[in-house]
Amino acid sequence: MERWLTRIIGVLMVLGLGLGLGPVQAQTMIHVLEQVGQNGNVDWTAGVIMAVGQGAAPPNAANAAQARAMAERAATVVAYRNLLEVVQGVRVDSATLVENMVLSSDVIKSQVSGMVKGAQIVKKETAPDGLVEVTVAMKLTGDFSNLLLPKVKPAPPIPAQAPVGGRAFTAQPRSPAPVAPGAPAAGTVYTGLIVDARGVGVRPAMAPKIRNEEGREVYGSAFVGREYAVEQGMMGYIKDLPAAQSNSRVTDRPFLVKALKADGPNRTDLVIGNGDAQTLHGMKENLNFLEKARVMVVLD
Repeated sequence: MERWLTRIIGVLMVLGLGLGLGPVQAQTMIHVLEQVGQNGNVDWTAGVIMAVGQGAAPPNAANAAQARAMAERAATVVAYRNLLEVVQGVRVDSATLVENMVLSSDVIKSQVSGMVKGAQIVKKETAPDGLVEVTVAMKLTGDFSNLLLPKVKPAPPIPAQAPVGGRAFTAQPRSPAPVAPGAPAAGTVYTGLIVDARGVGVRPAMAPKIRNEEGREVYGSAFVGREYAVEQGMMGYIKDLPAAQSNSRVTDRPFLVKALKADGPNRTDLVIGNGDAQTLHGMKENLNFLEKARVMVVLD
């Protein structure tokens, strides 16, 4: 995993990506990295999929220049092949991988393949023995997200009384979630949502959902403007609570809640308390920041 950490900043610079943090924070922040096999990685914090490939020159190379060129070409072919494997393993939602969508649609298969082939070469290294290693990377957001994210109609906010199991349900406030010193008080107009999901075993995904204790959707594709989700992702994932609180994505008054558990077959969805859900949907200003995908999740 450490070798992937050394690649991140360079990859971000090449792809022109930012994290809403200052340069020092961006370099010291612990990213949410998911290694796929030995040769690929999804950086959920930066929104980047990376893979490496290695190539050696054949023994019959005419000279050193030809040997290097042939090794580099071989490494590049392997890197793109590995990237396709990593991409197919990306979780779209609680029940779907990119691989599932590729297998079910020739159109998606063709477009995903084209995006992988168009991925950027962000690093080349040559070892003393002539072995070449090539790193390729592509963004989770933009065209990739536009292809795979669901197209749905907006959902209504959670009412004060919601029918559950055929009966009227009135949400009961839970004990307040842990709030960092200086956090906004109850009744504040919030500017973003931070879900502290440490300890619940949630996994990152492109289109996760947040639900209340009754299973009603609090946040997901139905609540976010698709253009915002495509541009920056449904949620930002990070491993540091103070970094999340200072991130420009949630701006200066984020609403901090504690996740109760992870949900769904892929464990990508989050469950929060009914009281927190009601607070979140209690003011139209909060629905505005949900529409703009100003949501971050803190993981272990």
